[in-house]
Amino acid sequence: MAVANKETYKKLCETEGERIPLFLQHWWMEAVCCGKQWDVALAYNKDGSIAGALPYLISSKFGLRYILQPQLTQYNGPWYNCPDGLSVRKRLLFQYDVDRQLIDSLEKLKLAFFSQNFAPSLSNVQTWLPYYWAGYSQTTRYSYRFDPIPEKETFLKLMSKRDRRRKIEAFLDSVSEDYAVSPDEFTTFYLNYWMSLGKRCVLTGDFVKRLCETVLERGSGMIVGLRQRGNDQLLGAKFVVYDSSCAYSLMSAFLRTHDYIGISSCLVWFAVCKLANISRAYDFEGSMDKGIEYFYRSFGATPVPYHHVWKCFNPMLKPFVAHFIAN
Repeated sequence: MAVANKETYKKLCETEGERIPLFLQHWWMEAVCCGKQWDVALAYNKDGSIAGALPYLISSKFGLRYILQPQLTQYNGPWYNCPDGLSVRKRLLFQYDVDRQLIDSLEKLKLAFFSQNFAPSLSNVQTWLPYYWAGYSQTTRYSYRFDPIPEKETFLKLMSKRDRRRKIEAFLDSVSEDYAVSPDEFTTFYLNYWMSLGKRCVLTGDFVKRLCETVLERGSGMIVGLRQRGNDQLLGAKFVVYDSSCAYSLMSAFLRTHDYIGISSCLVWFAVCKLANISRAYDFEGSMDKGIEYFYRSFGATPVPYHHVWKCFNPMLKPFVAHFIAN
């Protein structure tokens, strides 16, 4: 059944194209779940056509099965193949029926724990409500977005003059942007950045390189580099993925022997300006960490809520789940 579902979903993604968000695409799940098991719950209309879908990464430990977000995947959640022209009442009924089918599929998996982030576009009461009725819990989290992406002059005016604009303006004469950084160079630079922090990177080099290659080959992302003028030294790099609806900042690395706050500010500047003609919105993939939140907010982006939806099916895990949710 798992293979059949994935093949059906692959055909659906090929047919529907960008109507299905990037992080829910079949090719994306294949890339970020490489070597792991993933599947998709499908909901159907009465005529047998697909009404909705919910891709998920499923893992197991000590005999317990659970669903969590895949690596570098900020959002999953349901997708609704809702017909055009429905009234609000009929649209709600359609979504409720899709959610009921998706929840039924999840319940049949005999999970110990379920945890997914639903995209900001799904942060409305009707999306969360059926899961509440089924005993799921919800925590509101926040990201920061430009929607739409502003023009250069507007972008500059939106920033905090003290914290961002002056940093960027001070750097622009001494650095140059590079959109031709290779996956090999980015991977090495990214892993070295984590070593400079004295921390172990949770991503392997093979994973980072393979994902960059896959995304670049599909024309669904870019690597933005920042080089020192004069010696061409790579000071910072950012990996961004996108479709026509939204771009997402996934990985960043900096040379910490330099002003990495200035470098990271310039990387955002070049990335956002470049994406203005590629995608409608830019998602910073915000953090609930106070310091990171402040950095994103200082660019003038708008806070957007999204649902973290979860359910602990195994009562023995509840103390661990409480710690997981809090962090």
